[in-house]
This record gives sequence, C-alpha cells and structure tokens, in this order.
Amino acid sequence: MDNGTVTNSILFLEGLKVTPQSSYPVFILLLLIYVFTMGCNIGLIILISTEKNLNHPMHFLFCNLSVNDIIGTSVILPRLLQDILREPSERYMTYVECVFQAYVTHIFATVSHTSLMIMAYDRYVAICNPLRYTLIMTNKMVVKLSASAWGLSVLAVSILIGLTVRLSRCRYKIENPFCDNASLFKLSCEDSVVINNLYGLFSTVIIFTFSLGSIFITYGKIVAVCRSRKNKTLNNKAIKTCSTHIAVYIIMFVSCAIMVFLHRFPEYSENRKLASIMFHIVPPGLNPLVYGLQTKEIRQKTVKLCCRNKVNVK
Repeated sequence: MDNGTVTNSILFLEGLKVTPQSSYPVFILLLLIYVFTMGCNIGLIILISTEKNLNHPMHFLFCNLSVNDIIGTSVILPRLLQDILREPSERYMTYVECVFQAYVTHIFATVSHTSLMIMAYDRYVAICNPLRYTLIMTNKMVVKLSASAWGLSVLAVSILIGLTVRLSRCRYKIENPFCDNASLFKLSCEDSVVINNLYGLFSTVIIFTFSLGSIFITYGKIVAVCRSRKNKTLNNKAIKTCSTHIAVYIIMFVSCAIMVFLHRFPEYSENRKLASIMFHIVPPGLNPLVYGLQTKEIRQKTVKLCCRNKVNVK
C-alpha cells in the first residue's frame, strides 16, 4: 500500500505509544489538563470582558492570546483523548479532517508568536512612552494589531497547507499524535515535496527571526530606559511585568523550536511527539496563570470574585 497511490481518504494516526495499563492514567491526566486550560482561559476572557476596570489595551491583548490558546488546545486534545482509549488499529481520520487539524495547528503556532510580539510592543510603549500610551495604544490600534497578527498567520499557513494539498499521496499513515504539515507532505512520494520543505523552513526561519528580533530589540530598549531612570519602584514594576512576558515567550519558543527541529530526525520520533503535545498544553495552561497572577488588576478582581462566591455559598 505504500507503493501505490491511496485512493480512499482514510488516514491512520500512529498516536502515542501507551500501554493498556497506563492508558487510563494518561487519559485522566490529559483530561484534567484540558479542563484546567479551558477553564482558566475562558475565565480570563469573561473576567476581562465583564469588568470595566479591565477594559485596557493590555488586557484585551491577553484575551487575544487566550482565544488562540483555546483554539490550539481544542483542536488537539479532544481527538488525542479519544485515540488514547482506542486500539492502535482504530486510530484513523479522514484526509479532510487531517488537513483542517494541520491548518488550525499551524495557525495556533504562528499566532502564538505574533501575539507575543504585539504584547511586547505594548509593554514597550507603556514603559518607554508612558505619557503617549493612551494616544498610541487606542482600541483602534489594538484591533489593527490583532487583525494583523491573525491575518498574516492565516496567509502564511494557507500557502503552507496549500502547497501540501496539491501533492498526490502514496502513503496513509500519519507518524504523529495529530496532523501537521510535515506529517501531511510525508504522505507523498513526489520529488516536488522539496518545495514544501523549503517553504516550511523559510517561513519558520522568518517567523523565528522576526519573533526573536522584535523581543530582543523591544526589551533591550526597555532595559535601557529602566537603567536611565532613578525611580526604583517604577523600574521594579516594569521589570516584573516584562519578566512575566519573557518567561511565557521562552516556554513557547523552546517547545515550538524542539518540535520543529526533531521533525528532521526520525530516530527521535517519540521525543518529537512529546514535544509537540507539550507545545499545545504547557503554554496555553500557563499563560492565563502567569498573566493572571502577575497582573495586579486581574489578581485583585479574581480574589474579590472568589471571596464573593464564598460569602454567597455561606
């Protein structure tokens, strides 16, 4: 079957290699992570949307990141949870479903970078140009920046997946827990797959370069401004805010880089599978916690709501 073109649209997923004894513990663990991630992100969106005191550009950008995390987690974990409880021979999906999953997965990864780049710019304006912050970071500007982050990501990923869909298929097995672009074009035996490799590598390098470059330049300027100031209180607040953003960025960047890098080395397939799953559960689960705990306004509102709920229960 590997040597002939597959005529049907059914693909088999290799999935995670878990023993029958460990399948239920792994299922419960991932289910708890999924519920926790969804609860935190949805809760953060509701809190920011309903509280007028949180209707600021920075908080709206948190919502942008949470929406992306919800999409990225939901397109992977529910399907992965189903496959864990299935026999390996029953882990299959249609080609259309696989393409859709790969498309959303890559949009999630790209928007993760572009959203954090916008948030870094927001912090730069707030710290380096505080008097002009309200003039620069208006609601209109936030909408434009968010639309750009999603629009550029959709365009880049559409080209990426479009190049893959055009290929004929001679294989039917996805050697991954879920579908992504690399797994899809590995189904083809055509020589023209080199174009997909080149575009995928080029787009990845461009995204990583712009992402790292913008973070490095932005926070370099912030550090320079903080060093020139003599107000330790403001400097400590700025450093605390920026360190939170950098921590989230490093977690996201490292997990994404490991996933992309290991795709080039088939002998490390199990490590790649773990890294790819971690990329879809660790940053989405940590983002609302990190920003929620480190942002004073959100932390105070959360504490007030919790106290109010306790009083109502009593």
